Amino acid sequence: MSGDLHCHTRLSNGSMGIEDIITLAKNKGVDVLAITDHDCQAGTVRAKIIGERNGVRVIPGVELSAIDDKTGQVLHILCYLPDFPDRLEGLCHKNAAAAKRAAQYMMIKVSKLYPVTSDVIRRCAAGSTNLYEQHIMHALMECGVTDGIYSAVYDMLFSPESEHNIIVKPDYAPVKEVLETIHAAGGIAVLAHPVEYRDDTLIERLLPLGLDGVEVWHPSATKTESDELYAFCKKSKLLMTGGSDFRGMYNRTPLAPGDYGTPKTQLNELLSFKGRQKRLAKKLAAEEDTAEAAASVR
Repeated sequence: MSGDLHCHTRLSNGSMGIEDIITLAKNKGVDVLAITDHDCQAGTVRAKIIGERNGVRVIPGVELSAIDDKTGQVLHILCYLPDFPDRLEGLCHKNAAAAKRAAQYMMIKVSKLYPVTSDVIRRCAAGSTNLYEQHIMHALMECGVTDGIYSAVYDMLFSPESEHNIIVKPDYAPVKEVLETIHAAGGIAVLAHPVEYRDDTLIERLLPLGLDGVEVWHPSATKTESDELYAFCKKSKLLMTGGSDFRGMYNRTPLAPGDYGTPKTQLNELLSFKGRQKRLAKKLAAEEDTAEAAASVR
């Protein structure tokens, strides 16, 4: 069984629609797929229905943005299988509004550097629930400024080290709030692409806040890095996931759904996690009731 648990559609910063991604995933032999658009659950129900028609199990997912209180860095937390997805909507709306405000400032900045208008950028973002750096780069390609999304122009505009960068950091929710909201919705919280943060203490700092798992297999991680993450998760009893972070033509490198994924053992552990947690909670409650009854007899 093959599971790609990290894909984006044009509802966020991908270029393909839900149906096309599911068809592509099926053709690549993917059995289980998660659509994890940024701060957006709009495609969840439709993806599940289309998946059933195509013989692909689509599990509910969303990639939630967060801010690390210690470093100020933007983090991404994948939420899977929420029992009450409506409880995530407030957070999704809050984060999306913050991203839109930041995007407005970035559009103004880029229009001062290149002959591109906000209208062109918005047209490149048509179908998305927000506006992302990929849409800005797409617009610059349309205007003849660059010949690729991840070009030297991208590095100049979106690298923190560039003196000409146009980055405006959105005011996302603190990571503690995001983790608490995921659990209040009955979801599973997994740290996305940990290698990208270049912070060796991050996972350990998130453990006391309720982190359930880590994305071990991802295009950003080398085999050595994935092996190290695997060993850490094994020791810490964390769930492990993997995914391609597929974005269609907005991919950084050529890849397709299923090129990176979650092995069968780890996929089954994720899918059965909540059932195990509920059984454990029931067992602990029964033990507490027994202990209280014994104490009352004495």
